[in-house]
Amino acid sequence: MLYTNGRSLRSWRAKRFLRRSGYDFEVLDTRGHPEMLTELLKAVHHELVLPYVCIDHRPLGSFGVLRTLSASGGLAHLLRDNL
Repeated sequence: MLYTNGRSLRSWRAKRFLRRSGYDFEVLDTRGHPEMLTELLKAVHHELVLPYVCIDHRPLGSFGVLRTLSASGGLAHLLRDNL
């Protein structure tokens, strides 16, 4: 799940990265949905930077965290554990 704030450059980069990496994902645009952001903030327990990635409704992190995990092989490990 990729939470975005509309058509920002970061959101576009995150979607492109996920597509190029071959991952299936769903996009939720938080614009106009403050309740969605409130729920996400409760789950994250720290500052929220959009776009934000969740795997099986569990918070993972921002696009920077996603890239770092992917480069280290941690993302593939997390996804494999969720199958």
